[in-house]
Amino acid sequence: MAGFDKIIGQEKLIRHFENAIRLNKISHAYIIDGEIGMGKKMIANAFAQTVECEEGGIRPCMKCHSCKQALSGNNPDIRQVVHEKPNTISVEEIRTQVNQDILIRPYEYRKKIYIIDEAEKMTVQAQNTLLKTIEEPPEYGLILLLTSNKEMLLETILSRCVVMEMMPVKPQLIVDYLMKNNRIVDYRAREAAAFSGGNIGKAIQMSSSDDFFLFKDEMLQIIKHIDGMNTADMNTYIKELLKNHKNDLEEYLNLIEMWYRDVLFMKAANSDKGLLFVKETKTIRNQSEKLSFTGINEIFEAVAEVRRRLHVNVNTELTLEMLFIKIKNAFNGNIKIMEVDRSW
Repeated sequence: MAGFDKIIGQEKLIRHFENAIRLNKISHAYIIDGEIGMGKKMIANAFAQTVECEEGGIRPCMKCHSCKQALSGNNPDIRQVVHEKPNTISVEEIRTQVNQDILIRPYEYRKKIYIIDEAEKMTVQAQNTLLKTIEEPPEYGLILLLTSNKEMLLETILSRCVVMEMMPVKPQLIVDYLMKNNRIVDYRAREAAAFSGGNIGKAIQMSSSDDFFLFKDEMLQIIKHIDGMNTADMNTYIKELLKNHKNDLEEYLNLIEMWYRDVLFMKAANSDKGLLFVKETKTIRNQSEKLSFTGINEIFEAVAEVRRRLHVNVNTELTLEMLFIKIKNAFNGNIKIMEVDRSW
């Protein structure tokens, strides 16, 4: 556990929790929603630690007996709900770890707090069982539901909890954190910050592993030279891409969009300041001179169309082939190369 001071870019959530503690208006149940890696568990633990802190402030003192127990994971009144099966939280686990346990008053401190990570994995029966406690909680009870998809929760649960949304962290904050705390070099920190989409956990993982940067370099193989490639070259590349990275296509499309954002920025501002692919400035400048604004926009639309189609039953190989053909033709100024074949 760590206090609020260790949490980056979630000032709105922290202020809400601090005000709730200051005004003694702590709700009986919260939902903290956000992508995996955003730091939901860290902020839930910090809130729980602050609520139980013997000093009674809006930040944990880190020195009292309660804080020390929380830091070591041994605070008897902060309960982490666990589940045996990786993809399911059962009704029995909610019944024994929450509903029955909450009937016993706190052992030492102010509240009895239950942190349910991956709460979207509760079965419908488990949610209905938990609902009984949320509807009629004891005054000392506090339940924190952490989800990466709150829509998986019953509407009856959503309506009885305070819903808190984790926000994407600003890229510069991530860059500063990676350089200071993880000793990541500047350009790599910038790339990880941008590619993470504001998810600091994902940025940390990306920056500390070569796998992502190798994946990025594979993407660049075609994007840097696509205006000179023929269909056979594209097909060979696509087959290799699907062989190695079929489950990473969403990330792949994100990379393509980021590349052409750099191209668009270079064309509009004629400057390499702020480019993401800073080591590819020469190629980006060259492409910005070849592409029109209309062509760049057409590429963005083509990527968006592929993203939509990948969520339905389509021929993935043909879909990617059409994308690359559209990108290649944008360089030739032949923007409307074809009416979209609705079968691809």
